[in-house]
Amino acid sequence: MVVLAVLEHDAGAIGDVAGQVLSFGAAYAAEAGMPLHAVVAGPGGETAAEQAGAFGVATLHVAEHDGLRSYAPQAIARSVVELMSRLSPAAVIGAGSERGNEVLAHVGAITELPLAANCIEVAPGEAAQLTRIRWGGSLLEEARMRGAIKLLTLAPHSFAARPAAAAQPAVERFTPALSDADLAVRVIERAQTQTGDGVSLASANVVVSGGRGAGSAAGFAPIEELAGLLGAAVGCSRAVTIAGWRPHTDQVGQTGTKIAPEIYIACGISGATQHMAGCKGAKRILAVNTDPEVLNNADFDYAVIGDLHEVLPAISAELRKAGVT
Repeated sequence: MVVLAVLEHDAGAIGDVAGQVLSFGAAYAAEAGMPLHAVVAGPGGETAAEQAGAFGVATLHVAEHDGLRSYAPQAIARSVVELMSRLSPAAVIGAGSERGNEVLAHVGAITELPLAANCIEVAPGEAAQLTRIRWGGSLLEEARMRGAIKLLTLAPHSFAARPAAAAQPAVERFTPALSDADLAVRVIERAQTQTGDGVSLASANVVVSGGRGAGSAAGFAPIEELAGLLGAAVGCSRAVTIAGWRPHTDQVGQTGTKIAPEIYIACGISGATQHMAGCKGAKRILAVNTDPEVLNNADFDYAVIGDLHEVLPAISAELRKAGVT
């Protein structure tokens, strides 16, 4: 038996999310006394071998099919299920991202196996003990999972991506048997979105976000100014996107992007559960808000009581005095 990791990749490049899955998978496999295998689908998958080997992957399986040239969740799931029938894995592990949860949900539907999503702790065994995030991060559920094969996804940024000794895994290619129904839903076009200065919200080391307290789209000017000085990405709350002040791609939260920067600066944001679920991975959170009650009740490391339109320009001015441009 093996432990099988389902990896997301971009033309063969394994990102931090896949690294988290592999690091957890390697530890899980070691504890269970099994080798770690991984599967990738789509063009460029074979180039992921060297990166996967750095995380202890013994064998990388590459699903090759014309229908996998773009993201097709059911087709990828069907490929994983076909591989499962050959490998009989003890566990199949994916990322708790939108795509990871979607693919593993399809795997569960096809195989009629239970899926535990957004896990933050898992102890292998016949009845695996696990802890997972529920209700947008407001609840931690402790449970036991039984079944011949455990389907698991990991809550983003709950596990660090830690490469081990580099090794070259075996690469096995296979062509899954896919039907037209498997390809009914697929990506036909991709639109790249990023902040104006090219800093990606998902991977930024610093994120400066604004909420309803910004007051308007124009009220984001001091937020954008500070972000520019810090080389940060600009984010926002759901209320801002609903108001039409910023696009949904800027949203941080349960229904937006989940981030893990070194520091998250939340300005004029109430700290609602749904928003905090998106920034739980931040190492430090600094909040700026006029309401002391908000600052006392939310999970912030540091807080400044004041109007963001006064506080942020003052911070930017001090940064410029210190030579930051």
